[in-house]
Amino acid sequence: MTGPVLTLDRLGVRLPPGADRSHALQDVSLAIQPGEILCVVGESGSGKSMTANAVMRLLPVGVAIDGGRVLFEGRDLAVLPEAEMRAVRGAGVAMIFQEPMTALNPLRTIGDQIGEMFGIHADLPRQQVATRVRALLEEVRIPDPERAARAYPHELSGGQRQRAMIAMALALDPRVLIADEPTTALDVTTQAQILALIRDLQRRKGTGVLFITHDFGVVAEIADRVAVMQHGRVVEEGPAAEILQRPQHPYTRQLIAAVPPLRAPPPRPLAEDAVLTIRNLSKTYRTGGFLGRGARVTHAVRDVSLRLPRGGTLGIVGESGSGKSTLARCIVRLIDPDQGSVELGGADLAHLSRAEMRRQTRHIQMVFQDPFGSLNPRRRAGELVAQGPMVHGASRADAMARARALFQLVGLDPASVDRFPHEFSGGQRQRIGLARALALEPQVLVADEPVSALDVSVQAQVLALLADLRARLGISMVFITHDLRVAAQICDLVAVMKDGEVVEEGPVARVFGDPQHPYTRALLDSIPGRGFGAGA
Repeated sequence: MTGPVLTLDRLGVRLPPGADRSHALQDVSLAIQPGEILCVVGESGSGKSMTANAVMRLLPVGVAIDGGRVLFEGRDLAVLPEAEMRAVRGAGVAMIFQEPMTALNPLRTIGDQIGEMFGIHADLPRQQVATRVRALLEEVRIPDPERAARAYPHELSGGQRQRAMIAMALALDPRVLIADEPTTALDVTTQAQILALIRDLQRRKGTGVLFITHDFGVVAEIADRVAVMQHGRVVEEGPAAEILQRPQHPYTRQLIAAVPPLRAPPPRPLAEDAVLTIRNLSKTYRTGGFLGRGARVTHAVRDVSLRLPRGGTLGIVGESGSGKSTLARCIVRLIDPDQGSVELGGADLAHLSRAEMRRQTRHIQMVFQDPFGSLNPRRRAGELVAQGPMVHGASRADAMARARALFQLVGLDPASVDRFPHEFSGGQRQRIGLARALALEPQVLVADEPVSALDVSVQAQVLALLADLRARLGISMVFITHDLRVAAQICDLVAVMKDGEVVEEGPVARVFGDPQHPYTRALLDSIPGRGFGAGA
């Protein structure tokens, strides 16, 4: 069979009444050739994921295809009866979802869930299914496939869960594979492995791949062709090299300009004195076991010593499990370290009583990775920002006035203090989290992956805001991230963590420009589209 393996012809998807616009997709036309990777890029709300869900006919309640065609093997999937569509899903067109932890059933083993694909679409003996499952897990390079098949989703790492999702999607050798942001939450090394795996499988099997992402580094690494979406429409399409090097549409140019380069800007002068000093900090977790037998010991942070100059930004980088977030939580005493000290303004935060620590919180505040999870959905945004000052003795009127001023400071409409968190976009919620952290006028902000889930343009706005606040307010920051491009732009100093230890530290330009430790070099070599980025 020649020609495209999947064609979208003037596809339209209607939103329910009351939505902010009438259509999620309008006149979307795309074609995927066998053995080709087509990357669809755009910001949240551009229609990327809605396109994938429309092809799979997995649209939310009240959302419906109302025009155009989805052509696959001579059939229009847009009007196919549901019984026939069930036969297409998995066998003809398969999908890798963005978040495997929510897509996988937590009550069933990985092997059972992959094997279910054969149970639905093929009548195979149980032993043959088990053999096929092991072969698939080997194909996606999961270590110890036998153990992985018996494991439940929570017992695998994020990268292994994503590999299991890929194995499930490939079980029946589909002609089209749809990958919806499959690497967004992964470390650079795991991300590089997943991208190489998808590219390798696509080449060997001749599968057509529709790859949805907002990361232009990933596009530069994997795409054959690129389609850029904005407000439910395709605004530009063409070969990857042409789109990346000679973008024509202003929106495409705007997205590419927002990609942070890996090269650090000229260094800023740093103060001689330290606002925060961490000495020999350690934290060990012990889980499982009975009467001490079979207990699992994890040295999350091991003997870490770091120094944050006043007014500077110290980046902590590394893979998941390296100890970055545990270190952040030890610094602000969300968890208690086993040993070591965290010195701030003459006080050792690691050894304060709870009452004393509560008084010290006005000097050190945390910005969390997921603002939607850290903001109480039942309270209005202004109340969440005003809560800290009120706990420390401010009147409600003064605290709310402070909240409105902070909304203005972080680029939000002061009138929106009466809205609830779900009424804001992801980038706006992160600004609320910043406003809440700034409400007590802290000396130090500890930011734990504050931009990892944001689109490149929103990410650029939040990073610019943080740099502006640092300059205007003289705030010092500990910035936790697995995105080395972000670290290069926002940090003065960087510490690289592996297995709970700091393996390399120093000025960001030196560490990224001339890495000394093999692990640092491995992280930098794994960045997708390493040479791509504004000014790179």
